[in-house]
Amino acid sequence: MTHQKINIAIVGGGVGGLALALHLHERGVVCHVFEAVAEVRELGVGITLLPHAMRELAALGIQPELEAAGIENYESAFFNRHGQFIYSELRGRHAGYALPEVGIHRGKLHKILFDTAVKRLGADHVHTGYRFKSIAQNEDTATLTFSDPAGNTLPAVNCHVAIAADGVNSAVRRTFYPDEKMVFTGINTWRGVTRFKPILTGKTYMRIGSIETGKMVIYPIVDKVDDEGHQLVNWMAEIRMEGVTQNDWNQAGKVEDVLKLFADWKFDWLDVTQLIANAESLLEYPMVDKDPIDQWTFGRVTFLGDAAHPMYPRGSNGSAQALIDARTLADELAKFTEDQDPLPALLRYENVRRPLANKVVQTNRTSPPDFINIKVDELTQGKPFRHIDDVISQEELRKISDDYKKIAGFSLEALKQG
Repeated sequence: MTHQKINIAIVGGGVGGLALALHLHERGVVCHVFEAVAEVRELGVGITLLPHAMRELAALGIQPELEAAGIENYESAFFNRHGQFIYSELRGRHAGYALPEVGIHRGKLHKILFDTAVKRLGADHVHTGYRFKSIAQNEDTATLTFSDPAGNTLPAVNCHVAIAADGVNSAVRRTFYPDEKMVFTGINTWRGVTRFKPILTGKTYMRIGSIETGKMVIYPIVDKVDDEGHQLVNWMAEIRMEGVTQNDWNQAGKVEDVLKLFADWKFDWLDVTQLIANAESLLEYPMVDKDPIDQWTFGRVTFLGDAAHPMYPRGSNGSAQALIDARTLADELAKFTEDQDPLPALLRYENVRRPLANKVVQTNRTSPPDFINIKVDELTQGKPFRHIDDVISQEELRKISDDYKKIAGFSLEALKQG
């Protein structure tokens, strides 16, 4: 592509960028995607597609593929660090939603989106091996420069509009916020995938413990991976520790680092130490986000997904918010013909999405989805209880759960209203 003038350039071929490309294509708007990696492979660990994320993906026509590649959650269950039951609720279709809640390998979700984009837009519109270097703009054009995997500069790309969908470490965002830092509050996480026998229903999403003394989030992502009926079980361990330094990104984790934090987690219904010790893959991440910003749009450039609102990886809300961004922005851009100035579309998109997404960032910090566990820990000082009803009523726990769903945008009422 030599100095070709294109209408819309999407920098980043992750979940948000690919969803935007598919939405734009469906609305007859021509776009190009520029992804830094040379080859898209199935990397990463698990992700949960909540009903509001699934609504967005269903609109792209890929729900059947996603359901086939993952496991539909039946329930969400909460336990304290002693393995004692606190609360559970049905999820997705089982809770009356029109759409399922699905646990899936993040790499499978990404590959389905990528393959669908290549098929629908054409391979000449989905460019890999394009690492963003710089952006310049004038009155009617934004010019993007990229380098290839070897570091060579590629021919410049001119466009009417550039969308930064290049993730939590967005290089495009750094152009406009050069001094910005990640916010790290002493919480590190480890994400593992283990071949394991089905736990509880085999379709249960579990949260055990809380971040101050150690927390595990556990759910299956692939069913029947062998003749013995094992599943691939995704787990995430997180803990806040005084004086710790921030983990690197996507670094291979050490099993012994995690095991020592959860050494006594052997319950009659699950041996957590065995789950950790048998991990087939283990990555470590810092639990970081960025403070919400009051401007996403700079001339012909706007941010989307994690590039716009990096949030704690809790409750699978980052991907859901990116998918909602993608549809909202596509709807706005589709209102403009190529000979019109599309800049008002960028501002309208930002005005709709920024306040809502920023609120989710703040809520994920202060009242995360595991607030139920934090509350019970406070009431019991982290000690075992005789029965949860002695500590707090199920009605109060249900209210905590429902309040989070409202803020995150996936309450049953919100989705019924469409």
